Amino acid sequence: MSKRAIRPRRARIAALGGVVALLAAAAVGGLWAGADAAGPAVAPGDYTLANAASGLCLDAPAADGVSTGEGTQLTQEACDRSGARSWRLTATGGGFRLVAAWDGSCAGVRDGRTGAGAAVQREACTDAAAAQTWTVKAVDGGYRVVNAASGKCLAVKDGSTAAGAPVQQNSCDSAPAKRWTFTAVGATPTASADPRPKPSASSADPTGAIPSWPAPKGADVPVTATQKVATLFDGGGRRFVGKGPLGTGDQSENQPAMFELADGAVLQNVILGDPAADGVHCAGSCTLRNVWWENVGEDAATFKGTSADQVMTVDGGGARGAADKVFQHNGPGTFVIKNFRVEDFGKLYRSCGNCKTQYQRHVVIDNVVTTAPGKKIVGINANLGDTATITHLTITGDSAHRITVCQRYTGVTSGEPKEAGDGPDGRTCRYTPTDVTYRP
Repeated sequence: MSKRAIRPRRARIAALGGVVALLAAAAVGGLWAGADAAGPAVAPGDYTLANAASGLCLDAPAADGVSTGEGTQLTQEACDRSGARSWRLTATGGGFRLVAAWDGSCAGVRDGRTGAGAAVQREACTDAAAAQTWTVKAVDGGYRVVNAASGKCLAVKDGSTAAGAPVQQNSCDSAPAKRWTFTAVGATPTASADPRPKPSASSADPTGAIPSWPAPKGADVPVTATQKVATLFDGGGRRFVGKGPLGTGDQSENQPAMFELADGAVLQNVILGDPAADGVHCAGSCTLRNVWWENVGEDAATFKGTSADQVMTVDGGGARGAADKVFQHNGPGTFVIKNFRVEDFGKLYRSCGNCKTQYQRHVVIDNVVTTAPGKKIVGINANLGDTATITHLTITGDSAHRITVCQRYTGVTSGEPKEAGDGPDGRTCRYTPTDVTYRP
């Protein structure tokens, strides 16, 4: 599919003073400066702990009817499944114990180990046991739960978003799988009992509804050099347009990005106008909230980095006019796209088919609306262990069902990848026909 032959011309009548003010703010770091957004301290009490990557809750294994005793590694499970667990935070030694509310056992690191990957398990509570003591630190997007003995964080193994995935300790970084939200017992549960994710609320729309295309606020902001975001940048709903070296929007390889996000950074409430060069680059885990691409250039966003734990989350927003890919996944880890709309596109998501260094990659699609013309929703490399989990996908304007939902490829490190089948298989392409709705 070719790029739009004619790009719509927009009248950009801007107040000169407004543009000058924005550029002056950029010069001193005001426009592009990041700021950590942290929540309040957690008090002792009874809570459910939901993982920020999966929305599933810290629990005992799903097969555990009442109690499997000490030494059972903890897992993540649906938060309001029958028999789901809550945890009592009790103050001790400058931190907390995580005490299982149902039997009084403590969450501790197996054998008091200090290395990454050690299992977190249920064990008898012991006074002054550092491996059973946890500190809770508010960070952007939730809380880190840090073991006092090892200094490592409570985490879901491999950043998995699946129910039943084991919980362990790992090095602390910005990966969502290492963040947790705390919900006081008796408050609204943080997830559904249905093991498939429901349409999830986004920062742009707390109901989880797909947002409409927004009108930009204020004057367009010209961008002549890649803007680096260390922690958080909120564009306030303004339109950012590439100029000079960024004033292209074609399919040329190796174009610079409009925004470059550091590991753990957040970009929100931004409209990328036309042209937008190579969109957004993420150096590791990152979150894009309510970000819109009015006419995708080379790609809307590219996910890089080297950690299997990293997660890129696109929550809300939309993209249109992508001659090829919307989202390009080059590094390892998990790519989550939710509460999103896409129109006139080649592929919504592609796991790199011929990167010189290949990785296992995962994509999660939830509550996404696509509008034809389009070719493929996701493309993954089955031979590399990639997976695509798809729920609540709506395809509009494709009465003949020509858009491929999940295309499998044989990924390579040189040359071109070959197609290797498509459709649900329960292993790589994880969805059922009921997960996809077709509308005129």
